[in-house]
Amino acid sequence: MNKLRVWWIPQVPGEPFTVPVKTLREGKLVLDILANYDAFQFDHRIKPDYCNAGGLQEFDPTDDHDGPDGSWSDWYDPEEGREVNNLTTEECEELDRKAVRASAPPYRP
Repeated sequence: MNKLRVWWIPQVPGEPFTVPVKTLREGKLVLDILANYDAFQFDHRIKPDYCNAGGLQEFDPTDDHDGPDGSWSDWYDPEEGREVNNLTTEECEELDRKAVRASAPPYRP
């Protein structure tokens, strides 16, 4: 699997920040934490309102859209096209396992 990162804008139209993550499961967890934190602040009147946005991105070193070294693009489930927010934790873990198996070198006795 290529590099992954979460992007988050706590108040649209603001600047996004990014958090590197190692797996889809970790990315889903970070996104859930950020969304729950914003909801907590709103529910407890710490923020008068909010309009947040976020997602998971994957780095593709072969895509030169952002430059010769590669590009970040939104991650989608390669089999069904779903975003990480539409996956269960178990589905993220299974896709993480598949990615590890796919990137492992072939067994050579």
